[in-house]
Amino acid sequence: MVKDENCIFPVEDALEMILIFDSRGIISYANNTALKKLEYDDLCGRPVSDVFPNTFRVTEDGLETEYNFGCEPDDLVAYRKNLTCFPVEAKIVSSEKIPGTYICMANDILEKEFLNKEIEQVKKEARQALKVKSEFVANVTHELRTPVNGILGNVRELYSNDLDKKLVRSLRLIERCCGDMNKIINNILDFSKLEAGKFTLEPRKFHFRNMMDYVKANHINKLTEKGLDFFMTISPQIPEYIIGDELRIVQILGNLISNAQKFTSIGKITVEAVRTARVNDKIELFFMVKDTGIGIDDADKDKLFQSFSQVDASISRKYGGTGLGLNICRQLVELMGGRIEVESEKNKGSTFSFSIWAGVCGEELSVQQDFTEEAAHTVFAEEIPVENIREYGTPENIKKLKNSLSKLILCVEMENWEKAEMFMNTVRELTNQAPREVGRVVLRLKMAIQKENYDKITTEFAELNRLLDTQGG
Repeated sequence: MVKDENCIFPVEDALEMILIFDSRGIISYANNTALKKLEYDDLCGRPVSDVFPNTFRVTEDGLETEYNFGCEPDDLVAYRKNLTCFPVEAKIVSSEKIPGTYICMANDILEKEFLNKEIEQVKKEARQALKVKSEFVANVTHELRTPVNGILGNVRELYSNDLDKKLVRSLRLIERCCGDMNKIINNILDFSKLEAGKFTLEPRKFHFRNMMDYVKANHINKLTEKGLDFFMTISPQIPEYIIGDELRIVQILGNLISNAQKFTSIGKITVEAVRTARVNDKIELFFMVKDTGIGIDDADKDKLFQSFSQVDASISRKYGGTGLGLNICRQLVELMGGRIEVESEKNKGSTFSFSIWAGVCGEELSVQQDFTEEAAHTVFAEEIPVENIREYGTPENIKKLKNSLSKLILCVEMENWEKAEMFMNTVRELTNQAPREVGRVVLRLKMAIQKENYDKITTEFAELNRLLDTQGG
């Protein structure tokens, strides 16, 4: 501690530089840190302008400065004894106990300034690298799209020729692969634009229920073919017309419904849209996409919205996908001022919900009727619980099994092996708890379908139906 007239200053070993000077600008005290940083043996008696020549000037008339004493810390330049300098963050206040005395507290920020410059340089390089990457991805995806579309066009031209069934099956596979490739290209391009901050929304006025009708029309056939029920309800509080990016709202809903369809073999998918808030000419819309599919463990939920992430590798192998869809959905939802969430339970289904803010034009219109006839079905009390269908041997389970097997054998007769495998997956899920003898037949049927062995399929199909009649009767 250092004693100075009536005050004792416990600052000798403080980490910051401490200087005390009077109204004439003469230094009366400097702590060890100040002496070490400024490379002086002693500073007492020296003018403060030796340390801060850009801030103070000591003349015969006293101290001259434009510094505002007692304000917030300011960035100054301190000079060492050898006249080299370094930046400091300093605060200089007038002493309340000793009139005409000033206390300077300063921290050396040379390292901080250096690190800030380094960080800024790294950020600059990162921005440049991101720009180069984004341009590269845009160019590559554009170049990829050209040959893929070329293959697709030629495949469709071949359909007009007289081809045997085996060749048609191969062409359908090529067509499907090209479609999948285009979807992947679009996802990568969207992701790249979002990551680079170059993605912009295009809001415009559109008819909300027509949009939802379009979403339904895009998915209803695939869901019905798979044997899933599909319900859609829209709150009458949502205006007839809203202002927003219709294309991107459709993209989000389409991705969530496609995921629900992919991971659901039994039960239903429900889409709901409600209005939850209004602020001036903006409304908050809340969407829910519910399914009765495989569900997600709590520990895996955080992975869902990450880039290139699936819950686990087996999901990607079995169901496909790049792991970009939900990440893109999250970023699009956030661009629209909302957020996306998921609630799920393993083997009991998932509910994805998201909110967005949209504009309203003119007086809000109230639509009193439900959007679709299917909406009424969501309130039926006699709806069969999915648990009853999953439990092997229940009347509901046997009925669903026979229905799926009928569709499966029809696909086999039409040589639509892709859909046959889809119904086979449903059969396997429905017989998950079945006795061993049933499980063996199901496994043999699955292998026969994979090999496209018609005779073996019909044999195992008949055997499985016999077992179901025996155990279901």
